[in-house]
Amino acid sequence: MSIQIIIGIVVGAVVGYVIRKMQIANQVNSVEAKVSRALDDAKSKEKEILLEAKSKAMGIVEQGKKAEEEFRNQIIKVEERLTRKETDLERKLSESDKLKEEMAAKRAEIEKTKDEMRELKQKQLEQLQKISGLTTEEAKKVLLDATEKNIKEEMSMLTHKLLNQAREEADKKASEIVAMAIQRCASEVTSEQTVTTVTLPSEEMKGRIIGKEGRNIRTFEQMLGVEVIVDDTPDTVVISGFNSVRRHIAKIALEKLIQDGRIHPAKIEEATEKAKKEVAEMIREAGEQAVYELGIANFPPKLVQLVGRLKFRTSYGQNVLKHSVEMAKLAALMAEEIGADVATVKQGALLHDIGKALDQDMEGTHVEIGKQIAKKFNLPDKIVNAIEAHHGDVEYSSIEAAIVDAADNISGARPGARRDTYENYVKRLEELENLAHSFEGVEKVYAIQAGREIRVFVSPGKLDDWGATKLAREIANKIEQDLKYPGEIRVMVIRETRVIEYAR
Repeated sequence: MSIQIIIGIVVGAVVGYVIRKMQIANQVNSVEAKVSRALDDAKSKEKEILLEAKSKAMGIVEQGKKAEEEFRNQIIKVEERLTRKETDLERKLSESDKLKEEMAAKRAEIEKTKDEMRELKQKQLEQLQKISGLTTEEAKKVLLDATEKNIKEEMSMLTHKLLNQAREEADKKASEIVAMAIQRCASEVTSEQTVTTVTLPSEEMKGRIIGKEGRNIRTFEQMLGVEVIVDDTPDTVVISGFNSVRRHIAKIALEKLIQDGRIHPAKIEEATEKAKKEVAEMIREAGEQAVYELGIANFPPKLVQLVGRLKFRTSYGQNVLKHSVEMAKLAALMAEEIGADVATVKQGALLHDIGKALDQDMEGTHVEIGKQIAKKFNLPDKIVNAIEAHHGDVEYSSIEAAIVDAADNISGARPGARRDTYENYVKRLEELENLAHSFEGVEKVYAIQAGREIRVFVSPGKLDDWGATKLAREIANKIEQDLKYPGEIRVMVIRETRVIEYAR
C-alpha cells in the first residue's frame, strides 16, 4: 500500500514537473512573440519617423533655398537702385558744375555791364554838370526842393479843405455824443495822498511803536518798505511812501499791532503777513467787482488781480481803478452811439492804465508796461493799440482806440476828478519851463497838457538837426534827475527856419 502511494507521489511529481515545464515554455514563447511584435512595430515607426523627418528636412531646405533666392533678388534690386541713384547723382553733379560755370560767366558779364553803365553814367553826369553848371548834389537838392515845395503846397491846400469839412461835420456830432455820455455816467470823486495817518489810543503808544533804541520802528520800515513818521501831532503817526499798496499793508499791520498792544519784531512780522493776506484779498475782490460791474467775463484771474491792484494806485490824486471804470462806462456809451465795438472799448478803457499796477516794481513807462501785459495775456490787437495810443505815443489803428483816448481825457478833465492846487500846478510848470530854458540855443519853452508835454523852440542858427535831437535827450535826462512828476513827460524840440521875401 505504501509502495503504491510512493509510486503515485513520484508519478504525480513527474507529471506536475512536466506540466509546469510546458507552462513555462508556453510563457517564454508568448513573451518572445510579444517582443518580436514590439520590435516589428518599433522598426515600422522608425521608418515612418525617418520618412517624416526626411520630408520635413527637405521642406526646410526648400524654404531656405526660396528665402535665399528672394534675398538675392532683393540685393540685386537694391544694387540696381543704388546704381541708378549713383548715375543720377553723377548726372546732377555734372549739370551743377555746368550751371556754376554758366553762372560764373553770367556774373562776369553782369559785372562788365555794370562797369560799362557806371562809366556811361559818369560821362552823362559830367556832361550834365557842364551843361547846367551844377554839381550832382546841387542838382539833386534843387530838384528835391522844388518837388517838396510843390507837394507841400498841394497837400496843405487839400488838408486844409478836408479838415474844414471834417470839423464842420464832426464837431456837432462829437459834442452831442460827449455831452450825452457825461450826462448818463455819474461817478464819485475820490482823491488820495502819498501819506496815511493812523490814530493812536494814547501818546504812550508812540514809545511802543518806536521801541527800545528804535528797534521796532526800524523793523517795521524795513519789512514794509515805508517810512513811519512819529512827530508832535497828538495821538497820530504818519505812514509815508509812494507805493500805495505797501502803505495800506503798513496801515493795517500797524492797526493790528496797536489793537494787540504787544509790539516787537516777531509780532511785527506776524501782523505784516496777516495784513498782506488781507490786502491781497481786497485786491482780488476789487478786480472782480470792476469786471463784474462792466460785464466783462473773459479776463483770466491773474489779469483780474492786476486790475484790482489799481485800487491802490492814484494819479494826480485820482484813484486809477475808479477812473478806469468811469472811463469804460463813458467809452461804452460813446461806442454805442457811433456803432463801434462796445466790448473792445470797455476792455481797452479798463486796461488803458494797467501798466500803473506794476510801474513801481518794473522799469519803463506805464504805457510800455501795459503793452507788455496785454501781449502776455494774448489780448486782441485793438486793445493793445488802445493802451499804446491813449497818450499819443502811437497812431490809432481803430475807432475804438480813439474812443478810449477821448474817454480818458473826459474823465481826467472832469472838475474835481484830479486834485492839484493852482499854486502847485503853476510851480510845477514853471520848474519844467525854467529847466528847459537853462540849455543853450533855446528860444521859447511851453509846458502843455498839464505838464505832460513840453515844447522847446530852438534857434536854427545855433543848433542843427543833430543838435536838436541831442538837446531833446539831454532835457529828458535833466527832468528825470531834477524833477518829481507822475507818469511821463514828452519832450518835443522844434527847430524851424523861416525865410521871408516880398514880391513887389
